[in-house]
Order: sequence, then C-alpha cells, then structure tokens
Amino acid sequence: MTKSKNQKKQRDSSVRGSTKISKKAAKGSAKKNAAKTTQVVAKPAAKGGKKAGLSAMQEQMKRRLEGGKFRMLNEQLYTTTGVEAFEEFQAEPELFDTYHEGFREMAEKWPLNPLDTFINYVKAHPKAVVADFGCGDARLAASVPNTVHSFDLVSRNPSVTACNIANVPLENESVDVAVYCLALMGTTLVEYLLEGRRVLKPNGVMKIAEVKSRMETPSLGIPGFVKKVTDLGFDLKHKDESNKMFVTFEFVKTKRSPKANVQIEMKACEYKRR
Repeated sequence: MTKSKNQKKQRDSSVRGSTKISKKAAKGSAKKNAAKTTQVVAKPAAKGGKKAGLSAMQEQMKRRLEGGKFRMLNEQLYTTTGVEAFEEFQAEPELFDTYHEGFREMAEKWPLNPLDTFINYVKAHPKAVVADFGCGDARLAASVPNTVHSFDLVSRNPSVTACNIANVPLENESVDVAVYCLALMGTTLVEYLLEGRRVLKPNGVMKIAEVKSRMETPSLGIPGFVKKVTDLGFDLKHKDESNKMFVTFEFVKTKRSPKANVQIEMKACEYKRR
C-alpha cells in the first residue's frame, strides 16, 4: 500500500514537472513570436527616403506631377500683381510650399546660386541693416549676423513677415541694403523697387540678381533695365554678367526723385520639365 502511494506521488510530481516545463516552453515560444512581430513592425524604411510601396514608375509619376504644379505656380507668379499673388498664397499657403520645394530642387543644380554672392556681401558689412524682398526660406537672414528683415508671400519661418513686397512694414529710410534675389516676379516690378527705395537710407545699396534671359527683349535688354532703374532714382555702382545664367546689379539710392510712369517688363522665367 505504501509502495503504491509512493509510486502515485512520483507520477503526480512528474506530471506537475512536465506541466511546468510545458508552460515555460510556451512562455518562451510566445516571447520569440512577440520578438518576431516586433522585428517586422520595426523594419527600417526603404533607402533613399522613398515611401514604402511606391514603385519606380509611381515615383516618376509623382515627380512629374510635382514638377507640373511648380511650373503652373511659376507662370502664375510671373503674370499677376503683388496684391493678387499675396491674396492667392494667403488663401492657400501650401502653394507656397509646393513652389519653393520645386525652386530648391532647381537651385541645387545651379553651379552658382546668386544668393551666396549676396550673403558674402552682407557678411562684409556686419553693421548694415538689410531688407530681403522675396526671401523664400530666409537663408540670407540665417547666414549672417546682421539685422535682416525678411519678407515674402507666406511666412514659414518666425523671422519672415508675410506681405506684398510692394508694401512692407518698415519705416522710411530705415535700412542700409535692400536685396532682390530672383524676386522681381509679376507685373508690378516698379512698385517693388520703389518700395525698396522708400526704406533705403540715403546712399543705401540695392542688390538685384536676375536670370539673364528674362531681359532679352527688344524693348529692354540689360542696358535698358539699368536705364529703367536709374529713372527710379538710383545710380548703377556695379554690374556682373560673368555668370552664364544670372546677372547681378548693385545700385545706390540718389537724391533724384523717381520719374513718373516708369515701366519694366521682363520675360517670365520658364523651367524645363523635370
């Protein structure tokens, strides 16, 4: 009887031990499965920053659509007034992002960005107060120690004031340098330049960079552009045509009053399909 009881205890103990082992094994198996699941969820994103699931063809189509939007907005900006452009972009600020994303992609391919030339100029005059008309992402302000007032149609940066650049919130004769880097877009160019003249101190400097081809019209040309700006009360101090794509100007504000009815019309800058 005693022997039978001992055998039963051994069997029960064996069963309990087996149950413990089974539970432990199951628990370990569950951990392994959980680890596998975690590994799948935490799988790194595809290289190159592409969205998962997009094929090469889909990526190409996406780029073409974005390029089409950029060209459409570019054409719109060249054919509207400053007031119209400001109202349109304020109503749909995402258009500003689309435009500047396309612009940055273009600028990355340029052998020289004229803004870098202006940044170097401002750095050489650390006490100068600067107004950056059509500043984009305000790279000039971020690159220099100077006081820089940055203006554009939309503010995506705390240092940028959103406005029509023909009407900026600055006092008369309050800045030393006015910068227009590829910013003379639209049909109200004279208004933009006169606003720069208003805020410039006597003998203040106006820096302009533009695409050369925009001035290749029978009624303008680079000499014609210089004459028009001179009529607005400036003198040309320096001109650089050495770059294949761009021309830069340095004008100085004079005591002469601007002439009436000055008009400046330049060609729209057309970008090739990306």
